[in-house]
Amino acid sequence: MIPQPANRTLSALAGIVLLALAGLPAAAADYPTRPLRIIVGFPPGGATDLVARIVAPRLGESLKQQVIVDNRAGANGTIGAEIAARSTPDGYNLHLATLGALVISPAITRVPYDPLKDFATISMAVQLQNMFLVHPTLAAKTIPELIALAKQKPGGLNYASSGLGSPGHLAGELFKTMAKVDMTHVPYKGGGPALADLLGGQLPVFVAVISTGVPPVKAGRAVALAVTGAQRSSALPGVPTVAESPGMKGYEASNWYGMVAPAGTPPAIIRRLQDELHAVLKAQDVRDALLSRGIDPEISTAEAFTAYIQSETAKWEKVIRAANLKPN
Repeated sequence: MIPQPANRTLSALAGIVLLALAGLPAAAADYPTRPLRIIVGFPPGGATDLVARIVAPRLGESLKQQVIVDNRAGANGTIGAEIAARSTPDGYNLHLATLGALVISPAITRVPYDPLKDFATISMAVQLQNMFLVHPTLAAKTIPELIALAKQKPGGLNYASSGLGSPGHLAGELFKTMAKVDMTHVPYKGGGPALADLLGGQLPVFVAVISTGVPPVKAGRAVALAVTGAQRSSALPGVPTVAESPGMKGYEASNWYGMVAPAGTPPAIIRRLQDELHAVLKAQDVRDALLSRGIDPEISTAEAFTAYIQSETAKWEKVIRAANLKPN
């Protein structure tokens, strides 16, 4: 028979072991054991939602658990970002973070989260260019012609974006600064209404997310002057970048989405999610689905994604100060 003190010691050790085992799902071995969610800060049908719904099923197959897209729209993505930041850091709450929510909005106004301290970065997911769209009747079919037209009418040429502080808005403000032109920004409540007015002839210029602009351009209903990234888009290879135009070297205003989790999510789970997400984004069917819409898959380490957010913050804060952007 085991002496009583030894028995008590074994019982205590067993309790410690059980506690450790209870924590394993949040720390590694058998994670995940239940469905995950990807919080999206925009309504269904937008570009962020599109990327999440392409990625989620394949990520679910890889993790052998359902991955649900949870749309929490509002305030240029900051409502969804706040919900994600306040979620339990157990690996079951993910967020498809955006340039708007992590960089632009915090630079314009106070947001209820810290873009770096409140999130654990996992990986970049996609780069998503904007594009300068014009109505076919506008007397500008190239960026140099658009600049010349804007200089003829200082403040008289309107350009639209999907909202105040949106990536399209900032792309337009950077364009104005580098081209030394005065154009008037017209914010819309989303890309859909802005596109409708452009196609209807009520709007001359729209700085649109590329996935919004590709269909009307291919249908001949709008003209793409340029894309705003560092390289041409495979979806519209004949359309130049803004930077290819005289005097615009160095112009780049790419949008991007990346996967993050609440700060405090165990590092082992972050590494697992990073590996699985990278595999999904390398899958040919996923790449084809994204590239056909002008969305470029792009992966990174967590550290590289964090550094990129910091560099983007420094870049866009300068543009925001120059444009004197203020919250509504």
